[in-house]
Amino acid sequence: MSEASPAGVPFEPGTVWLVGAGPGDPGLLTLHALEALKNADVIVYDALVSDRVLSLAAPEARREFAGKRGGRPSHSQRDITLRLIDLARQGLRVLRLKGGDPFVFGRGGEEVKALAEAGVRFRIVPGITAGIGGLAYAGIPATSRETNQALILVAGHPAADGEDRINWEALAAIGQPLVVYMGLSRLAEIAGRLIAGGMAPETEVAVLIEATLPDQQVIETTLGAARDGLRQDRAAAPALVVIGAIVGLRRALLSNLIT
Repeated sequence: MSEASPAGVPFEPGTVWLVGAGPGDPGLLTLHALEALKNADVIVYDALVSDRVLSLAAPEARREFAGKRGGRPSHSQRDITLRLIDLARQGLRVLRLKGGDPFVFGRGGEEVKALAEAGVRFRIVPGITAGIGGLAYAGIPATSRETNQALILVAGHPAADGEDRINWEALAAIGQPLVVYMGLSRLAEIAGRLIAGGMAPETEVAVLIEATLPDQQVIETTLGAARDGLRQDRAAAPALVVIGAIVGLRRALLSNLIT
């Protein structure tokens, strides 16, 4: 029998919970996410959901991998959505578990739209997106009065049709820090376009690899060095690129930062 969540909302059979699993550290799960893991009949999870998060699921819960990773064979979005609908119509408690927050570059909007059109009831449980949680674990404040009044989250990979619709030159002109998701493989190109838009080559850059996980690595460089070719020994690993003055704030924090 399904237990109620801390807010008293039961995970009912025949429904889908779209849940953000956070950037990887299971300590960053919300209580609602944890209750969903304990009560789901089937978990349809993404590539960026860590094993440590999945280990919190009920032992009897069925797990179905539906990961999408750039440059590799992946499940189509249509197939994933149809699977969610089918599982719900079987009367199962379906947990759609996505890394970070499902509505921040997670295609969650597409999935709930399809569920709504199919008449499947769903619940949305937000998660901590990597662009916030990952920065915190690296000791980089997302905002600071001395550096910025805005933070821009941007996808580094092209759209589904292969076209890059981001005006990087215009983003450079705004003069606020950028957090680039899924952009490591295009970092040299992105850096070049930002410099062409007026961003200084000396602008500080941090590459966050496996953010919030035990293997987290932070590589600090500059925009000019990134344009000229940053070593990418771990380019296949999930990475965030942070560009702007907030990166420099990290140095004052590192000596006392518990990681």
